[in-house]
Amino acid sequence: MKKLMRQFGGKVTKEYERQYELSENWKDGKFQNLEETEMDMPIGKIAGVIYKQLTKKGQKPKANLPIIPFDKEAFLEPADTAKFIWYGHSVVLLRMNQKTILIDPMLGEDTTPIAPIGNKRFSENSLSLIDDFPKIDLIILTHDHYDHLDYDSIQKLKHKTNTYYVALGLKRHLVRWGVEADLITEFDWWDEVMYEGIGITFTPTRHFSGRGLTDRVKCLWGGWVFKTKKENIWFSGDGGYGKHFKDIGDRLGPFDFAFMECGQYNEEWRPIHLFPDECIQAAVDAQARKAMPVHWAGFALSYQHTWTQPADEFVKFAKEKKFDYLLPSIGQIFTYTDTLQEEWWKASHFH
Repeated sequence: MKKLMRQFGGKVTKEYERQYELSENWKDGKFQNLEETEMDMPIGKIAGVIYKQLTKKGQKPKANLPIIPFDKEAFLEPADTAKFIWYGHSVVLLRMNQKTILIDPMLGEDTTPIAPIGNKRFSENSLSLIDDFPKIDLIILTHDHYDHLDYDSIQKLKHKTNTYYVALGLKRHLVRWGVEADLITEFDWWDEVMYEGIGITFTPTRHFSGRGLTDRVKCLWGGWVFKTKKENIWFSGDGGYGKHFKDIGDRLGPFDFAFMECGQYNEEWRPIHLFPDECIQAAVDAQARKAMPVHWAGFALSYQHTWTQPADEFVKFAKEKKFDYLLPSIGQIFTYTDTLQEEWWKASHFH
């Protein structure tokens, strides 16, 4: 029961609220999107959504998605360009300026640890990957939803992690889970810092947050930019289409490469998740030269698309726009200069 309660994370105390009130994005006791965003689903629809999530065909692969074993030597070998490994959904391990950065390290097996019905990951033994990882110089967290912030992953990571950069409001969860407060820096939108030769900026998205019934939109949400003298990388974060993408491009672009949210979309959630055509348009708006889809191939969180549809439609719309893209396999080391467009998810044993 103790572990179950810990999953909720830290409580929003009066002291925390006084800190959040200093943000211009905190209004009327909660964080706000930059443009009007309807997020509430009528109670009458919720049961139907759950039923469809449990019964719709094609939501999960018929075989577990394999993860290429971690090659520590190859990952740490010095290189002129940034290296990446994608571990399904939104987990990205990044090597840049000889520093190891881990983004949204939800490597646990279930996105619903406090619900009566589980939602299992498409890959097995993902949590054990952490045992093989090198020292993590910096963990980056976009927001506090369960598919991005995981108690079990943090417990394994906190003994090998130096620093945490997180969305404003998220620190309380990490402190509750035993991470030293001094290691954590919270970011409001457009906050920036220089970290070991990497300029890091927290960018706005159109989304929401919360882990329980009482902390909805009490933590900010966003994406992250990583810029050196030679490279400019953007991780979009979760969120629906909006004017902020052009603003991000104008302020911080162009980008050599972008990780674009593309998956778990649903008509009822259109304001807070990108559909594949919007994903490509958002990348164009933000002046990304090349991109890949994330937020798919990990979990079935939407009943409105099969597990492969985000990637299929991302490719379709990228080709229509003549937009350059990559499609690495799960666990594969790659750079943005690679040519990886093999549609590996179409293998017959997954269907």
